[in-house]
Amino acid sequence: MKTRVRIGIVTAFAAAGTWLLSSGTASASMAMVKKAKELGITSVQNCQSCHVDKLPKKDAHKLNDRGQWMVDEKVKRKAKEVDVAWLKDYVEKVKK
Repeated sequence: MKTRVRIGIVTAFAAAGTWLLSSGTASASMAMVKKAKELGITSVQNCQSCHVDKLPKKDAHKLNDRGQWMVDEKVKRKAKEVDVAWLKDYVEKVKK
């Protein structure tokens, strides 16, 4: 009986850990927009500054070039979360 309880607990923690790791990509919030404005990054006005959709959903969201750059920076810097201060280093692609 104790083995079943241990297996159940381990399974629950594994499921929770998987969920937390998979949901970490979409971590944008209005607080990020506010922080960007406080830092003087005027190009950030709303969610569409980094996302395609006006109100992106946590599990279904598409990133534009700026948003993808932020995710790439997160990986490159081995950071846990995206930091809007990185946007000071972002160079807008020239549209043809």
